[in-house]
Amino acid sequence: MNSSKVLKATLAPLSLAMLAAAPSAMAETEFKFGGYVKADFMVSNYDNGAPDDSNLSRQFYVPGTIYGDPNRANTVTDFQARETRFNFTSTSDMDGHTLKFFVELDFFTTSDGNERVSNSYAPRLRHATVTFDNWTAGQTWSTFQNPGALPEALDFVGAAEGTPFVRQGLIKYSNNGFSVAIENPKSTFTSTAGGRIESDSSYIPDLVARYDFKGGDASFSIAGLLRSLDIDETIGDTTYDESEMGYGLSFAGVVPVFNRDVLKFMLNYGDGTGRYIALNYANAAVLRDGGGADTISSISGFVSYQHWWSDKWRSNFTVSGFEADNPGILDGTTANETSYSGNVNLMFSPVKPLTVGVEWLYALNERANGDDGELNRFMLSFKYAI
Repeated sequence: MNSSKVLKATLAPLSLAMLAAAPSAMAETEFKFGGYVKADFMVSNYDNGAPDDSNLSRQFYVPGTIYGDPNRANTVTDFQARETRFNFTSTSDMDGHTLKFFVELDFFTTSDGNERVSNSYAPRLRHATVTFDNWTAGQTWSTFQNPGALPEALDFVGAAEGTPFVRQGLIKYSNNGFSVAIENPKSTFTSTAGGRIESDSSYIPDLVARYDFKGGDASFSIAGLLRSLDIDETIGDTTYDESEMGYGLSFAGVVPVFNRDVLKFMLNYGDGTGRYIALNYANAAVLRDGGGADTISSISGFVSYQHWWSDKWRSNFTVSGFEADNPGILDGTTANETSYSGNVNLMFSPVKPLTVGVEWLYALNERANGDDGELNRFMLSFKYAI
């Protein structure tokens, strides 16, 4: 994804103690440093009034965060460099086994800075994994997600409604395009008033499998998710001891069209999928007042077309959508129900490491009670890949 400076070294000069402990494990190790610096300039119009500058929606588009504050102005301008990221990879060949370490940081989502003076924001952990041959353990993209199918966009996600988008702890085995993993369980429920309830009772890991395959020059993936939605807590006067099954399916593709043009798409369906889709726009299930739970089904997806005007100029056209089939008890509440967005951009790369781009994004979010929020955002970005 990013160009990297590569430093090669051998472990031969290490201490005699280490050599004595594992003499057969000494091998050539390759180190890579990567990432990019990205500066974003955004003008955003929220039809219900803009949220304050600490709101996540002011950093990038997150469905469910654009309903706004009617006490504030509609149009705001933000300058940021928070998407800037750095990563480090170490890959070793040890007696015919491949041992790999990867860690990556950026500066999104943290609230410890401000726009008044310094714009100082703490790094956050994106990825941290150890891979030994076919096994991976640590925090990284969920196996349910296909990051390679995401559209190119100046916005951080680009098709937020239409894609699984989860980084979390997992243990995964991969071989010949097939991957299976157990992943961190976390259940989110909706109250009958429409608010979110996070359960601390989940104990059965989520089970995820994905198969990546090719058809000519095109690449595809199909993924399945099976999860237990558990809650064993007292909320108000009601004690909940519920366990429901949730599942999800995702199909994605990257299809070369002609010359360098590419079509990308994704289609997702699930019942109780919850936080895995659309950045947790809808929850996995609704808790009934007297006890019990009903799962929430949803369908979502996106289509994106990338057109190259020349070797240095390109555009991406993307539409994305999500619709939840909320149980009837949520009618008239603030529960999220539908979300749509579209964006178009123009990108220029005068030299390979540098990209300058402009983008317009439009989004519409709707709640079960009929309330909605609209966002129009213009972005100008400068990106230098290491």
